[in-house]
Amino acid sequence: MAAEEKPTVTKKLINNPRDVVDEALEGIVAANPGLNVLKGHSVIIREDVEELRKEGKVTLISGGGSGHEPAHAGFVGKGMLTAAVAGAVFTSPPTKSILAAIRAVGKGNDAGTLLIVKNYTGDRLNFGFAAERAKAEGMKVEMVVVGEDCALTSKDKTAGRRGLCGTILIHKIAGALAEEGKSLEEILQVVKTAANAMGTIGVSLGPCSVPGSLPSFVLGSDEMELGLGIHGEPGVKRVKMDQADQVVQTMVNHMCDIQSGAAHKLNLKSGDSVALVVNNLGGTSVLELNIVAGAAIKYLTKQKGIGVDRVYTGSFMTSLEMAGVSITMLHLDETRSCCLDQATTAPAWPRVSVSPSTGFLTTEKKPLEVDEDTKGKEKEIKCDKLTVLGDKVYTVLLHITDALVAAEAELNELDNRVGDGDCGSTLARGAKGVKQAMGSHDNPGLPYNNPAELLLCLAGLCEDHMVHLKSNSDAAAWVKALNAGIQSIMRYGGAEPGDRTMLDALHPAESILTSSLAAGKQPLEALQEAVEASEQGAQSTSAMVARAGRSSYVNVDRLNCVDPGALAVSIWLRAVFKGLKN
Repeated sequence: MAAEEKPTVTKKLINNPRDVVDEALEGIVAANPGLNVLKGHSVIIREDVEELRKEGKVTLISGGGSGHEPAHAGFVGKGMLTAAVAGAVFTSPPTKSILAAIRAVGKGNDAGTLLIVKNYTGDRLNFGFAAERAKAEGMKVEMVVVGEDCALTSKDKTAGRRGLCGTILIHKIAGALAEEGKSLEEILQVVKTAANAMGTIGVSLGPCSVPGSLPSFVLGSDEMELGLGIHGEPGVKRVKMDQADQVVQTMVNHMCDIQSGAAHKLNLKSGDSVALVVNNLGGTSVLELNIVAGAAIKYLTKQKGIGVDRVYTGSFMTSLEMAGVSITMLHLDETRSCCLDQATTAPAWPRVSVSPSTGFLTTEKKPLEVDEDTKGKEKEIKCDKLTVLGDKVYTVLLHITDALVAAEAELNELDNRVGDGDCGSTLARGAKGVKQAMGSHDNPGLPYNNPAELLLCLAGLCEDHMVHLKSNSDAAAWVKALNAGIQSIMRYGGAEPGDRTMLDALHPAESILTSSLAAGKQPLEALQEAVEASEQGAQSTSAMVARAGRSSYVNVDRLNCVDPGALAVSIWLRAVFKGLKN
């Protein structure tokens, strides 16, 4: 690995790495009424715990290492957990804190306490030791271990399947049953069965890093890891990056492939109904998450014949800032569905999560239709043999699209200094789309013979702005249309010439065209002068103070270059001139 590629300590918004857990818990309590912290311990607990004792309801405790937020503290609330115990980042919580939590929620409560533990050796030992000590003190305690990992399993009987995001579904099911007043024995039976009826698999695109430390592992720019654990533990294999649809199919197929008889696989068959959880591992954008959710629903329903009756999309059990997702599926029956649908005050549980169990997600949704005013618009674009005008317009448009595609990198580089670096890409995408719709000279795909219809097709401008091209299409009409467009930009965008925007190239071009044509010059000569004025105007923006547009947000020290929008205008105007001249 080259020196410049060596991993460095990841930047994080923290104070001191040693204090991150306690300060995070303080923040959770401050932001969520109804929750409190247990003095002297890293434990989040419901403030109404005394009422639970009086009501004789089973109390629920879960927890584990920090860094998986919102798990586990985010799932404390009425209808879910009674308390959550937090260890250091990626470290099992100490036995003394777990025991303190059991005492706080279970002492004097004959209904008992259920510990919901992810299948990691440290968690099992520490929660198990605390449970034994609590029993010795006369408290009623049971423990359920959740290990739903479908990626891999261990031959070591003390390890086995890892506990992953599916644990939150057990929190919800147990919480709903406890709220109904079910006994500890009844709850334990239901959740054990549910834990064996679900599976999870994850995929990582990048590592995470414990505060103050280097990234936990390194992935190549074209690699992803299938089936890793929530602490960065190795997965099944590293594979090449692929499109979202294919990645989802790989994950689901690996999760449900039971031909080998592997006990850790999820047995799903056509006709089954599931709850689907698409979980952000921490560093994945919501945009990507929604794409994955859509791909998973589509693949399960259309290719696998599985009914997806509940969908939960968001951040539920993360791995700090790890880029990636996990997919969890739970076989649904009437009890599990009912429990998932019950209300909860837990801050991290999604408020909108239920889809009617009527096959709603098993069939493709049809987009809602809306009546549109189609007056003046052709239902089908038709273009006869090109006229002299149409031939010129076609040639000019071809030059414009080629010029904008060729300038993509240059415009992006300029835009990167003042904005988000996509000016060139945006224009190039538009140019490529136009070029695709253009057809050929002999088989035109756009109404080149009618400038008004053509501009409506290309730009979607309001009909009022195209009125100058309705009755004629001489040079003066084109200039009037250009002026109308400039006035619209100024009216709706708020910019004026001199503000360091595209107007500084558009405005001088329109002014020269107007004056030159008025002076009796030939249109091509007038256009050449307008192009030169536009190019001069674009270059002049490098010395302007930005008073509008994205550049107005950028430090003046970075504005020592040409405005990319203005340069783009001069590029396509030059292309217009070349097309007409040729």
